[in-house]
Amino acid sequence: MPTDTAHLKTIEQRLLWLSHWMIHHANHVRPKVDGIKIGGHQASSASMVSILTALYFSALRPEDRVAVKPHASPVFHAIQYLMGQQTRAKMEAFRGLGGAQSYPSRTKDIDDVDFSTGSVGLGVAVTAFASLVQDYIAAKTWGEDIPLGRMVALVGDAELDEGNIYEALQEGWKNDLRKCWWIIDYNRQSLDGIVREGLFARVEKIFDAFGWDVVRVKYGALQRAAFDEPGGTALRDWIDRCPNQDYSALTFMGGAVWRKRLMEDLGDQGAVSALIDRRTDAELAALMENLGGNCVTTMADAFAAVDHDRPVCFLAYTIKGWGTPIAGHKDNHGGLMNPTQFAAWQRHMGVAPGKEWEPFAAVEDEAGLRAFLARVPFFAKGPRRYSDSKVQVPPIAFETDREISTQAAFGKILDEISKTDSALAARIVTTSPDVTGTTSLGPWVNRRKLFARTAQADAFIDHRIPSTAKWEFTPEGQHIELGIAEMNLFLLLGAAGLSHSLFGKRLFPIGTVYDPFVSRGLDALNYACYQDARFMIVGTPSGVTLAPEGGAHQSIGTPLIGLSQDGLAAFEPAFADELAVIMEWAFDYLQRDGGGDPSERTWLRDETGGSVYLRLTTNPLEQPGKRVDDAFRQGAIDGAYWLRRPGPNCDAVIAYQGAVAPEAIAAAGLIGEHRRDVGVLAVTSADRLNAGWTAAQRARARGNPHARSHIETLFRDLPRDCLIVTAIDGHPATLAWLGAVAGHRTVSHGVEHFGQTGTIGDLYRHFGLDREALARSVLALSSGYGSTISLVGGARTA
Repeated sequence: MPTDTAHLKTIEQRLLWLSHWMIHHANHVRPKVDGIKIGGHQASSASMVSILTALYFSALRPEDRVAVKPHASPVFHAIQYLMGQQTRAKMEAFRGLGGAQSYPSRTKDIDDVDFSTGSVGLGVAVTAFASLVQDYIAAKTWGEDIPLGRMVALVGDAELDEGNIYEALQEGWKNDLRKCWWIIDYNRQSLDGIVREGLFARVEKIFDAFGWDVVRVKYGALQRAAFDEPGGTALRDWIDRCPNQDYSALTFMGGAVWRKRLMEDLGDQGAVSALIDRRTDAELAALMENLGGNCVTTMADAFAAVDHDRPVCFLAYTIKGWGTPIAGHKDNHGGLMNPTQFAAWQRHMGVAPGKEWEPFAAVEDEAGLRAFLARVPFFAKGPRRYSDSKVQVPPIAFETDREISTQAAFGKILDEISKTDSALAARIVTTSPDVTGTTSLGPWVNRRKLFARTAQADAFIDHRIPSTAKWEFTPEGQHIELGIAEMNLFLLLGAAGLSHSLFGKRLFPIGTVYDPFVSRGLDALNYACYQDARFMIVGTPSGVTLAPEGGAHQSIGTPLIGLSQDGLAAFEPAFADELAVIMEWAFDYLQRDGGGDPSERTWLRDETGGSVYLRLTTNPLEQPGKRVDDAFRQGAIDGAYWLRRPGPNCDAVIAYQGAVAPEAIAAAGLIGEHRRDVGVLAVTSADRLNAGWTAAQRARARGNPHARSHIETLFRDLPRDCLIVTAIDGHPATLAWLGAVAGHRTVSHGVEHFGQTGTIGDLYRHFGLDREALARSVLALSSGYGSTISLVGGARTA
């Protein structure tokens, strides 16, 4: 065996042991606290150990990026441990607090994770979008120096049931995808059973249809050698015909049963019978289990044979649980070797008691292996977490029109940025799932063009056909147009939002989508935030304010998504000047990566930074005039400010968020004759108000009696019997918690049910968001008045 091949085989066995020992230790050695199974997917790790060995220790280069199959995380941690990039303490605490994570995590693991994985399918698809982002950066003058790497996904065959994978394949085809490898662990077993027969044939057709090369890695070196022997063709034909369930069951039962079944099926055929007879039961089992994906040399050769940039799908046949006593059993996905099985397997692996955590235990040529590891290309530069310098954000001002919607203001702000030669303008990349024009990105795209690796002509321009959309595709373009698939939108935002870390070049990704369809990409949005990707998502138009479109296009629960999503600061400004202030702050917030101590002014951990969600509407509102005072600007960022400051005897506060601002303001006017002191609170971010409030409460519980959040400061002087009425074009729970801040009675107005078609006025009245409904709540529930108070045609009666 050549020296390097021998080292690869040694590494494979080391990784097999370390990954399985880590899982066994967590489940059978470490003290049980909760009395439940810890888990760890031994069988899923075993099926990928040869693939991972060949990939990391032979094929990869430092510029390559990998998304590891979630259930193979123990092997990934073992690789990092072997290379000194993971600690024994973390390995011993696998799946425990502070330990190596169950699934590879960029934010929670200390080893060199390129892409977090866990929600199956997403880690696969994100590599295609990372490749697209890499091409985008390389096409720019400021990014042409980046080394181009391969974006690699390790895929479980059962993951191919995930629909978002096929959405990504289509988008990759549209965008001339290259330098992307997907390696399918085709072990033909899933969580609940055996994968359906003939799946590989369908997989090959799908990938071929989208322009991928398909490399089938079915037979290992032992099998290929046996096929060259007399009778080998008959053996290969039998393997090709054997059903998945039978192959798995025979693998579990072992060599003697293999022999019996082969002889029964093939009979006494001379050459093939002699081929079988020449091997002991153990040798026969090793031969039959030597599928291509479980042969490290075969996998290394398959990777090395690729000499082009086209996307490649490697279909690697494997045995689930390969090399262990539970190999092939249909229940082995979540199954573990019991202590008796593991003790026997430990003896088989040659690891002495007490040496289980030794990286080089049972290695005969330790010096030679260390020398080999020292020259493995992928690890030559150590951890590959890059960074980029912060981009200065110029002031963003907005000349307020008399009436304008926040969606239109967003488009105008971007258009103004597009006219400049600032570094910010150069690094913005926009994207949208086929709603570019209707979400106000058109002016930006007309000036900054669409991205394609090769220029594409616009027939409408060539034939001088008038069109507002001057859509020119060019390598210099700064908009990536997507098809109608919101999962792809958030996967692209996630990949682009990691560009500073993956490629050392910062981008400001901005995605737009109709707000009700944020929910369609919610899994990918959560995934992007979990990776700490930095992007701006603009959900517009939103709410029942999109009245004529009907309930299917009217968002209800998205404010609660913004309120609850970790890593995402959610805003819903009502006025254009608020939006301008928030966007200027947001471009800086996307770049922050500081300490975690909260600000004592707001108790928000703003120095850590994050992504930003803007919920905007198409309803043009009369603007409040020029406002430049610091209280307004800071309040808009912190989440709220007094539009009408309450006095010392305030009877009621109307707190609103978003497009219902005119109704809230008018309601305060309607009740002015009945209530001498009514405050109006403009909420721009229930998310940030709530986060600061809960953080301040925790700080007080931990011994800081002076901790006060921004909303507590705003409510500090309100009388105890003051009524709070909240209003939002969204779920009322978004603001209902405001009454708990200081114990005020609260009535919450909002939308809890699907809308219908109509005018904005129709729907506001239908849902109790109109000014009369808000005023009635104040008059009926504040002190001194009963429930008979009503407003008829705007006239106040009691």
